[in-house]
Amino acid sequence: MLTRLLKAKLHHARVTRCDPDYHGSITIDSNLLRESGLLPNELVLIADCENGQRFETYVIAGEPGTGVIGINGAAALLTRPGNRVIVMSFVDAQPHEIDTHIAKVLVLDQHNHILERLSSPTKL
Repeated sequence: MLTRLLKAKLHHARVTRCDPDYHGSITIDSNLLRESGLLPNELVLIADCENGQRFETYVIAGEPGTGVIGINGAAALLTRPGNRVIVMSFVDAQPHEIDTHIAKVLVLDQHNHILERLSSPTKL
């Protein structure tokens, strides 16, 4: 049996642009990808803190150092620039992996700079 666990989270990322004409995805500053462990093409769940919308899409690496959090395609209609979002990815763990699993959480400021790096262990 597998258990789905949080792998990585960008907490309170600010949407910097929305482009409904671009093929679907979320563009994320590649520095944030490296720091969080998120990968290009990885499935992510997005929760908009301003309007409650939740949607899934995949990651595209953005220009490093730009702070870009760009919502593309149809999902761009579910949020707007300036909204705070939570970007989450998950991993399916075998029972023997659960006690050693640690999720990476980055808390971001209004410019998508890292305020805090948190490790969230799964072991009780």
